[in-house]
Amino acid sequence: MSIYEIEVPTIDGASTTLEEFKGQLLLIVNTASGCGLAPQFEGLEKLYSEFNVKGFSVLGFPCNQFAGQEPLTAEQAAANCQLTYNTTFPMFGKVKVNGPETHPLFALLKEETKGLLGEKVKWNFTKFLVAKDGTILKRFAPTTTPEQIRDEIASLLS
Repeated sequence: MSIYEIEVPTIDGASTTLEEFKGQLLLIVNTASGCGLAPQFEGLEKLYSEFNVKGFSVLGFPCNQFAGQEPLTAEQAAANCQLTYNTTFPMFGKVKVNGPETHPLFALLKEETKGLLGEKVKWNFTKFLVAKDGTILKRFAPTTTPEQIRDEIASLLS
């Protein structure tokens, strides 16, 4: 199954696919507004603002699996990020990224890019880079900042 065919939750509880992002370079991130890494929202927004016109999107998926750092609903989490970090990139519904209830999108992302803990997502703000053709290219650690991957994104878009 293509990454674009997987159903994902919207922030209002409905369901959609990533079809509208076909042909774009994507950075898919599991987020948590209560995490110490939450200031990365600013850097993610900066990447989105700079490169969106060139065919790049950041896609945020709130997750509450790491120390309960996303207790908010998806709608509340998105609103909090908009207010606190001025985010405008697409946010989706809450997902699980590890365990038996892993969302199919993250199961595919993990399968294609093993990390330090094998297929497990280590923590909030793990980032997955997806090529314009849907190929899953790379996984970035939670502590890898958006600024550290800016040049790689720029080169893939040129």
